[in-house]
Amino acid sequence: MPTPSADVSTLLVPVAGLGTRMLPATRAVPKEMLPLVDRPIIQYGVEEAVASGIRRVVLVTNPGNTLSASHFAPAPDLEAELGKRGKTDLLAMARELSSMADVSAVPQDAPRGLGHAVLCGRDVFRETGGPVLLVERVPHASVGQYGIIAATAVRDSVWRVTDMVEKPAPEHAPSNLGIVGRYLLTPDLFDELEATEPGAGGEIQLTDGLRRLARKRPIYACELWGKRHDAGNPLGYLKAAVHVALRRPDLAPELRAWLA
Repeated sequence: MPTPSADVSTLLVPVAGLGTRMLPATRAVPKEMLPLVDRPIIQYGVEEAVASGIRRVVLVTNPGNTLSASHFAPAPDLEAELGKRGKTDLLAMARELSSMADVSAVPQDAPRGLGHAVLCGRDVFRETGGPVLLVERVPHASVGQYGIIAATAVRDSVWRVTDMVEKPAPEHAPSNLGIVGRYLLTPDLFDELEATEPGAGGEIQLTDGLRRLARKRPIYACELWGKRHDAGNPLGYLKAAVHVALRRPDLAPELRAWLA
C-alpha cells in the first residue's frame, strides 16, 4: 500500500496518446478506458493515487476525449435505476467511484510528446519537494524503449541521477535503469520544458526537460520493488488482466484451474 503523503496533492495523468499499439480497440475508445477485468485501466491509477492521500487528479487528454473524465463523474440516472432494482452493492460502487477524487481534464491540442503533455498541466502544480523518478531494471535489449538514467547509489534502491537519455541505443545506454512512468515533479521543471527542443521521435521529451533540470538541482530515482505490466501493448495487456484476475478471490480459483 502506498504511504499517504500530505505534500503531494495532485496527480497529473498524460493520456492524450493515440494508443496505436492497441488498434483497432483504441480507434473509438481511449486506451486508458480499456478494461482490466471489470474496470478501466485509468481507474486503477486513480485508486492508487487516492490510497496515497491524493484527492485531485488531472487527465491530459486529446480534445475529443470526454469519456475518461466522465467515468468518474456522478451518474444520477444509473444510480436511480440501480436503486429501483435494489442493487445496493452496485449503487454503493457507483457512488464511491464518483466521490473518490476530484477528476478533471485538460486538453493537449496535438500529440507533441510527454514533455508537452506535462506542460499542459502547469497550472495545477505547486512546490512539493525535490523531483523523484521511479526506475526499473530493464533488459539490455529493451533500453531503447525507455528514458535511461546514469546515477550514483545513495542507499539501497535509491539513486542520485547524474544524467539521462531518452531511448538510447543499447550500446550507448548509461545503465539499464529505465524510467517507468511515476514522477514526483516540481514547478521549476516547466521552464526547462519550455526551453526544450523536440528530441526523440520529433516530440518534446520529458526526459530531456528533466536532464536540463538535473544540471540545476538534485534529482533522485527510486528503484521499483514489485511487479509492473505494460498494458499499452496486446501481450502486456493480457498479462495485466490475468494478474489482476488472479488477485480477485471471486475469480482466482476458477481462473487458476482453467489456466492449469
